[in-house]
Amino acid sequence: MKATILQFLIILFTLFSCKDSETTTIIGHEVAKEATVTEEQSDLIIKHTKMFPDNTQLAFAIIENGNIEYYGIEKKNDTIYSIENRKSAFEVGSISKVFTSVLLSDMVLDGTLSLDSNINVYYDFKFNDNQQITFKELANHTSGLPRMASNFEFDIQNQNPFATYTEEKLLYYLANALELSKGKESKVYNYSNLGAGLLGYTLTKVKEESLLSLLKESIFSKYDMTNSTIGSENLSTPLVKGLNADGQPTLNWNLGPLEGAGSVMSTAEDLSKFVLAQFEVSDEVLKLARTETHIMDEKSSIGLGWHIQINKDGENWIWHNGGTGGYTSCMVLNTDNKDGVIVLSNVSALSEPMDHIDKLCFSIMKTL
Repeated sequence: MKATILQFLIILFTLFSCKDSETTTIIGHEVAKEATVTEEQSDLIIKHTKMFPDNTQLAFAIIENGNIEYYGIEKKNDTIYSIENRKSAFEVGSISKVFTSVLLSDMVLDGTLSLDSNINVYYDFKFNDNQQITFKELANHTSGLPRMASNFEFDIQNQNPFATYTEEKLLYYLANALELSKGKESKVYNYSNLGAGLLGYTLTKVKEESLLSLLKESIFSKYDMTNSTIGSENLSTPLVKGLNADGQPTLNWNLGPLEGAGSVMSTAEDLSKFVLAQFEVSDEVLKLARTETHIMDEKSSIGLGWHIQINKDGENWIWHNGGTGGYTSCMVLNTDNKDGVIVLSNVSALSEPMDHIDKLCFSIMKTL
């Protein structure tokens, strides 16, 4: 396996066997017409997927002015075929962080807590050195927490590396080893899977419910995302098998107490419903989650979970991506124009070509 521990630590989480669909047409310009993607979009798909291994699948939702077009491909015997996989489930990795932050937004608006409240009050022990962390700092990655806890050991050979990171280990870290890098006078953006996972874990303590239960009540049911869940055992639709860095089938990740950072499984169809909901100006919960809370530079900022990028035309693109051992995903939207692109794949985030998923997603967005 070519991936190193360092490569793993710098990826975004963002993230079984799906019955083969009929694959009678090879992707090309004629297929693009049938699938209602443009010739330019078809060329981009070919360019960014030709290096992927056999059995790779990608599911697309392309939203232009509020209208959705779905498209899917699968690579077999070095040939890319068009398939229908809008209802097929993938691990979405760190896109899960967006959902966790929407839960936070919902609790803020219903008066359960405030963004600047310390999470410490929901624990019956003091954090190491009595360090304080707010909900907002976890959601916008300014808490000073590292990418992962110091007592988490990543085994490159382990197909499910988080399986042994227990609740007990997380609590021990908070009480005995927590170390924040933030200064007292200023906040610094430092992307943290630990922070997002801790946010989700703390919200379950606030509500005394499981994260899956909270997601179902506040998001999945509300936006009719019937094929979104945590855990393959809870899926009601086929799950596309994840592939490792060598293109071989691999296990799904179980993030345990840190599931808020990257455990959601969803479909292109379900995520498109979530994107369409972002265009509803009356949805104050989603609006709060997209509201800027920290500026990184003149073109980049972050809301709650969502990253915000100003493109060359001055438009605000809201986005997040994700990756696990068997999947890579990306989602970007423009609420002003009601445009968006979703790309789900079973391309390993530990593989060298995984960055083509982001490039493909943003390249298609530029065609809208």
